[in-house]
Amino acid sequence: MQKELSELTDQELLAEAKKMKYAPILSALTIGIMIGVIAWSIWKNTVGLFTLIPLFFIWKIVNDSKNNEALEELLKERGLK
Repeated sequence: MQKELSELTDQELLAEAKKMKYAPILSALTIGIMIGVIAWSIWKNTVGLFTLIPLFFIWKIVNDSKNNEALEELLKERGLK
């Protein structure tokens, strides 16, 4: 089980920040691909499950980005960044 961010040591926070370095780029790329899938699905006149699944994944990616913001705030609070 993963610890809460506030319970992590400075070294562990820096390690988490290093893991999250490329997360925004990967998220943007994934969202772009999902939007392409949605556009293709609508273009083929097949609005249905194939359209709704990418919307769910986009929602999950956007919600996960809030965790990255909390990590950044904690790093600034501790003076690590």
